[in-house]
Amino acid sequence: MSAYQAQIFWQRHGDEPFIDLRYSRAHSWRFDGGIVVPASSAVHSVPLPYSKAENVDPEEGLVAAISSCHMLTFLYVAAKSRFVVDSYDDIAIGTMAKDSRGRQAITTVVLAPMILFSGSREPNDEIVKQLHHEAHEQCYVANSVRSEISVAGTWRYHAG
Repeated sequence: MSAYQAQIFWQRHGDEPFIDLRYSRAHSWRFDGGIVVPASSAVHSVPLPYSKAENVDPEEGLVAAISSCHMLTFLYVAAKSRFVVDSYDDIAIGTMAKDSRGRQAITTVVLAPMILFSGSREPNDEIVKQLHHEAHEQCYVANSVRSEISVAGTWRYHAG
């Protein structure tokens, strides 16, 4: 068993009334390696100026965690299968909608990685599809969420 920790810190600023809902949603995510990520509610959820558009919001963080976990697992599965990956560039999009229980949720996440392979073994479409399937099955984050996750990416092979 493993445990993972993040510290989430928010503080009311000065004389913000708070109970009238006019307070800053800006806060920080602090991780064990020392990095601090500026966070906020999504502007779609809480309008400006109470959200900070330039900060990461929890919905973006969830989509990024799904994409990152899938990528890391894909790289592992590809390396174990003796395929050389030179780059992996994903634009992941999560969609908020009502789920089967009638609650707002990130119901779908579409991963769209552009993967560049090289080396002596060239994967075909079916192999890349299987690598994605194995990565999805083994991804800890994907196994932790109810969102539907799909891959709509492309790949290229270049000799070298």
